[in-house]
Amino acid sequence: MLTFSKTGALPLSKIGERLMVHPTSVTNTVDRLERAGLVRRMRNPKDGRGVLAEITDGGREVVDRATEALMGAGFAMTMYGEDELRQMFGLLRTLRVAAGDFEG
Repeated sequence: MLTFSKTGALPLSKIGERLMVHPTSVTNTVDRLERAGLVRRMRNPKDGRGVLAEITDGGREVVDRATEALMGAGFAMTMYGEDELRQMFGLLRTLRVAAGDFEG
């Protein structure tokens, strides 16, 4: 999720909102990712109170390797035809634009 954000960082509250998980789950997950060196916490420069999770270079490397593996496996979506995949992409794109992941 952090790799898809414009800056590589998101507020913890936004992560929870987008993943639809409890804030405690986000905190615990970010704790583990931070210990592994994949993300770092930083103060939100926009408000000074909130906390952002920012992906590290090491985190980006892990995402790149995982993406390559998923692509090699056809994202485990080989049971779908091209038309079905296009439909899914369109639906998910609308959802991601509405969530603010990127502009339409």
